Amino acid sequence: MLNHKLIKYLVSPVDNSKLIFNEERNVLIGKEKTFSIINNIPRFVEMDNYSKSFGLEWNIHNTTQYDGYSGFKLSEDRFFNETKYDRNLEGQLILEAGCGSGRFTEHAVKTGANVISFDYSDSVEANYKSNGNKNNLLIIQADIFKMPFNDNTFDKVFCFGVLQHTPNPKKAFFNLVRVLKPGGQLVADIYAKTLARCLLTPKYFIRMFTRNINPKKLYVYVNNYINLAWPVAKIISKIPKIGYRINWRLLIADYSQTILKGADNKLLKEFAVLDTFDMLSPKYDYPQTLNTFKKWFVEAGLEKINVHYGYNGIEGRGKKPIKDYKLN
Repeated sequence: MLNHKLIKYLVSPVDNSKLIFNEERNVLIGKEKTFSIINNIPRFVEMDNYSKSFGLEWNIHNTTQYDGYSGFKLSEDRFFNETKYDRNLEGQLILEAGCGSGRFTEHAVKTGANVISFDYSDSVEANYKSNGNKNNLLIIQADIFKMPFNDNTFDKVFCFGVLQHTPNPKKAFFNLVRVLKPGGQLVADIYAKTLARCLLTPKYFIRMFTRNINPKKLYVYVNNYINLAWPVAKIISKIPKIGYRINWRLLIADYSQTILKGADNKLLKEFAVLDTFDMLSPKYDYPQTLNTFKKWFVEAGLEKINVHYGYNGIEGRGKKPIKDYKLN
């Protein structure tokens, strides 16, 4: 279903004009441009874009990371531990920037807040499949650099696993601040840029070649590689303390001794295919240092800043000042 009560928060990303829903044509009409609604999802971008590999992986693995599927509370724990949100947020408006399959959307809507969730890729299809029936959720396909929202719109904005995969992470970050209300809270994370990560992690070398391969072909290559290497990887993973680390160096995502300890072989292998593809397929991957990421919060004029190493590398929280706020 299309959530009509939340459409009022959308504006044209072309000219910021108010959008009018035309039921007969199933479109949103702005002053200069009309936007299609496909499968109950308003579309503000071209379907073919730099994020198509993410669309592929999340539509294939549309439930892999959901807690109800895995039996582990990975998404719920990360969502609330990273955001520090209350469990009851009725009356608030939340923006999720970069929803993927919707693993965090599920928990955002459970707070009772009104949630607008978007992604640049067609992973919005996967999100809608799992969460589209929620009456406090609107899912749209949009560009983080041209978001269809007015300034100072949202009480809370969260963005997980996205910034490093944009062509300009800092600009993307500042755009999130733009749509946050004075007094509102921003939570975002980014991959950590460290000597070990950049020099000793093979994916950055291999990705120079794999990121330009057609995502469908690359997924087949990755799936075949994991199937072939899995028997050996299982043996390696049993080496105390270092086995799973060796597998990661071999480009086999191995969670057998960490977040999925005790999981069955099928689930471990499914995560291995998903996250190995996720390592090798993105068009962009720009990790940042902790000091750089913290500097963005400061430059954006946020207060009550807390930036530290966390779930996805580095995570940060900040509050937009209520009085006399101007975004640099």
